[in-house]
Amino acid sequence: MERERFLGLPITPLTRRRLDNFRANRRGFWSLWIFLALFVVTLGAELISNDRPLLVSFDDALYAPVLVTYPETAFGGDFPTEADYRDPYIIELIEAKGWMVWPPNRYSFDTINYDLPVPAPAPPSAENWIGTDDQGRDVVARLIYGFRISVLFGITLPFFRSSVGVAAGAVQGFFGGLTDLVFQRFIEMWAGLPTLYLLIILASVVEPNFWWLLGLMLLFSWMALVGVVRAEFLRARNLDYVRAARALGVSNAMIMFKHILPNAMVATLTFLPFILSGSVVTLTALDFLGFGLPPGSPSLGELLNQGKANLQAPWLGLSGFFILAAMLTLLIFIGEAVRDAFDPRKTLQ
Repeated sequence: MERERFLGLPITPLTRRRLDNFRANRRGFWSLWIFLALFVVTLGAELISNDRPLLVSFDDALYAPVLVTYPETAFGGDFPTEADYRDPYIIELIEAKGWMVWPPNRYSFDTINYDLPVPAPAPPSAENWIGTDDQGRDVVARLIYGFRISVLFGITLPFFRSSVGVAAGAVQGFFGGLTDLVFQRFIEMWAGLPTLYLLIILASVVEPNFWWLLGLMLLFSWMALVGVVRAEFLRARNLDYVRAARALGVSNAMIMFKHILPNAMVATLTFLPFILSGSVVTLTALDFLGFGLPPGSPSLGELLNQGKANLQAPWLGLSGFFILAAMLTLLIFIGEAVRDAFDPRKTLQ
């Protein structure tokens, strides 16, 4: 009888039990699908919210401004600079000989609406669905792009910090003795550093960007999984199957990463959704304090800071709060479902 397969891989009875336990947690199961749907949609943010048309037909020729930058002269304009598709003059030139297909929201995260009927921040309207911020930028566009960059940062940071933490914990637990002692004393000293203050100091010395901020946070947050992996390796290094592998001449690296690490990853995977949500919160907090992404970047923390500074515009703080709360709630529910899936005591009712 052919073994059941999932994503092209054979499913063992243990994997089947874990998948069934995950599906049994309906809250976490549907949270995963909702989160993935939101993330996939925001990955194509340029196709949903942009100040460039998706497609332009001009003089029997097709153009894709959302993908390619065209000069104004390509549409009969006067200057060889990039065309401003929101300029009434350019719109008139294009519509005289063709047509344009716009995304649902005609604003990018840095597009300023110069035609506001009231001073910025402007309240919600048919043009700006959730209003504008204090610089006249569309809040919907900044929420879409801010959600994407928060999730990408939240995924990238746990990937690197987990890789470093798992490797460090594996070395400590497997070799033990002096190696474990030295590593533990170093981790105790490193973990005692005032992380937030150091991040603020370093971010004020250099202009932070996505990768620079990622490196700074990785420098002080890689210890999250060291204790879990270390404990698993300390427990498993003297088990019979490890001793048998040593007796057969299997190398230490092979024993660590082929025989012990898969067991340690069970505990590690249950922590990942919570680590992801913690990374999102940290980035939001730094942006709120003004030490995060460069000024002008789409950021939920920067939007919350604007809401604090503009109490007369409640749509700023409330929109950022609800998006952040929804994101973290979905991640927590997913983490609970993953924890149930890998819990050996959990059985289907």
